[in-house]
Amino acid sequence: MYNFKKMFVMLFLGFGSGLPYILLISTSTAWLRDVNIDLSYIGFFTWITFSYTFKFIWAPIVDRFPVPFLAKYGHRKSWIALMQILIFGSLLLISNINPVENFILFCVVGVTIALAGSIQDIAIDAFRIEYAHISDQGNLAASYQLGYRLAIIAATSLALIFADINGWSMTFKLMAGLMCLGFVGVIFSKEEKNTELGKLNFINSVVEPLKDFFSRFGMFMASIILLIIATYRLTDIVMGPMATPFYIDMGFTLTEIGAVVKVIALAASIFGIFFGGILIKRVKIFKSLLIGAFLVMITNILFAYVAVSDKSISSLAIIVAMDSLAAGIVGTVNIAFLTSLVSKKYTGFQYALLTGFMAGPGFALKGLSGVWVNHLQEIFGFEYGWMSFYITTSMLTIPSILLLVNYKNFLNSHEKGL
Repeated sequence: MYNFKKMFVMLFLGFGSGLPYILLISTSTAWLRDVNIDLSYIGFFTWITFSYTFKFIWAPIVDRFPVPFLAKYGHRKSWIALMQILIFGSLLLISNINPVENFILFCVVGVTIALAGSIQDIAIDAFRIEYAHISDQGNLAASYQLGYRLAIIAATSLALIFADINGWSMTFKLMAGLMCLGFVGVIFSKEEKNTELGKLNFINSVVEPLKDFFSRFGMFMASIILLIIATYRLTDIVMGPMATPFYIDMGFTLTEIGAVVKVIALAASIFGIFFGGILIKRVKIFKSLLIGAFLVMITNILFAYVAVSDKSISSLAIIVAMDSLAAGIVGTVNIAFLTSLVSKKYTGFQYALLTGFMAGPGFALKGLSGVWVNHLQEIFGFEYGWMSFYITTSMLTIPSILLLVNYKNFLNSHEKGL
């Protein structure tokens, strides 16, 4: 049976989680490219999101300590509320910065947004896992992903169209206002007290969660699981920062990108999110992971065609729709997979640790994505350089596919034991 209230809550929390991250890795890169910042610097800029990659480091603090003056509303909710307020203020601040004149300050405020966003994510992830039984996690994951995708369309489509008319400063002020929607999830949710949290100290906030994870799966298989997680989303993570600069370089206007490409991407990703939930119910997590990996590799390589073909908004829209469909499926499946691996006693730290492993290799490579494109363009030329970039990033999915196939028996047995 569907719990629509909980799904409603996760929808808004997903929106609040997605908005700051997408503004940093996508919309900000469009802003920087629009004012002619070099691709190399744009790639380097994405490293400001390091706090998302290494959030497992401060996850024990979020697990152990509530925010004193907000604790009465719930341990997890106190952190979510405080971080949303900080993100709101920082978005207003960055809206008044000219990145051409004050690139360093632009980056510093971006780091603040990223830090607050990553801490918010720790609290939301733990809240979601504690909010419902494992049998309902697929529905909650789908609702969270839907909210996240709506944040993507707000931070990309709406933002780009608005920026084309009103400029980037007003656009980021608008985004600050939309951040308030995430607070709806805080207001209408009820947090059940997790009695295990009060028992945590530094040792059992850090050491025990690690021991628990490796003891449940064994050292070897735990390492394999971490390798799968680390390679599964490589393609999406590495190519992500260059997506909007790529569209701009291909001659598409901000309005074209926002009004056509991103709207179609939203529709496709929503379908992908719910299809991912259905896929998990029908064929279970392991087969869903494998299907998702192949879809991402195939759809990403289609962008190589866009790079060397004549400008066509319809062709780009079709390919973006296919890519967004795959991304929606993979997002839902990946959340369900990570959720199946954590212990409820250590939700915050273990989930943050797993997402850190997921983002770590991609984080290192995505900051070099601009350098990567520039280097390929020096060798193959402007258009074929972009084509080569998308071909090579597509190949980054292959290691996860090989690992999934090679260890399918263990992964299937783990899933049956849930």
